[in-house]
Amino acid sequence: MLNPLSQLPSVAQPFVLSLLMTLTVTSFHPVHSAHRLPIPMSAYSLLPGDLNPHYLPKHVAVIMDGNGRWANQRGLPRIAGHRQGAKVLKDLLRCCKDWGVGALTAYAFSTENWRRPTTEVDFLMLLFEKMLRQELKAMHQEGVRIRFLGDLSELSPALQREIHRAMNQTAHNTAIDFNVAVNYGSRSEIVQACQQVAQKVERGDLPASAISEEMISQHLYTAGSDPDLLIRTSGEQRLSNFLLWQLAYTEMYFTDVFWPDFDRSAFHQALQVFQKRDRRFGNAKETIASVQGDISQTVPEPALTA
Repeated sequence: MLNPLSQLPSVAQPFVLSLLMTLTVTSFHPVHSAHRLPIPMSAYSLLPGDLNPHYLPKHVAVIMDGNGRWANQRGLPRIAGHRQGAKVLKDLLRCCKDWGVGALTAYAFSTENWRRPTTEVDFLMLLFEKMLRQELKAMHQEGVRIRFLGDLSELSPALQREIHRAMNQTAHNTAIDFNVAVNYGSRSEIVQACQQVAQKVERGDLPASAISEEMISQHLYTAGSDPDLLIRTSGEQRLSNFLLWQLAYTEMYFTDVFWPDFDRSAFHQALQVFQKRDRRFGNAKETIASVQGDISQTVPEPALTA
């Protein structure tokens, strides 16, 4: 069997090997900031009593920033930040399922990330493949439906096989949708959707007058499932080419907390802020009560197609 490390540049192999040897996420003991005390996960296993279960976001999207800075502040290698960040994402997925959030979308690798050094890109691809093999069984048992958003054709054949295996194996799970954006860029996604609709017009299958927002939405990777809440960590306040179409009416929450420190208590705070927002969807303030009273009528259900 071919050793995947042999496919990497020789200068990167020792670094990648050392990382993979320490990549057992479940055995990692998180390092907390001096001003933050660790909170037992059992304390947040159930939805906190101050949150309204009828006004939770159905779909949460996250832009995970700050892994490297988190590690640098502690004098640790960047790999420690990525390892803790992976643990945080895994627990956030469980938290969403425990608390009744129906979908989580994570921005894992953008189309712009290919501009990083080749050794780093090669390592990230190997990391994705390894994590899929390690975590798929547990996620399947917990009822997670995994979907990948982005142009997967540029990924390695081995990684594509793991991705399709994960999507096929979990396709009928219903506990929660977990969308992973890999080689994803929102502008490219929108262009691709418009091209698909234009091809229907060219073939005579669709009159141009029939093109609508809903039609464009159905040709996006998310197929009409727009997030209710976007969370971006580490103090950054931009979208970075992520879900530009889908975030039109999404509530945005920016926090200075680095992603590796974004635990359930931090998520709790984000949901508290979300529940204080007036989600008008273009309506007058007098109509917001009816929107809050039946959020399911204003937010599409997560897409069922892979």
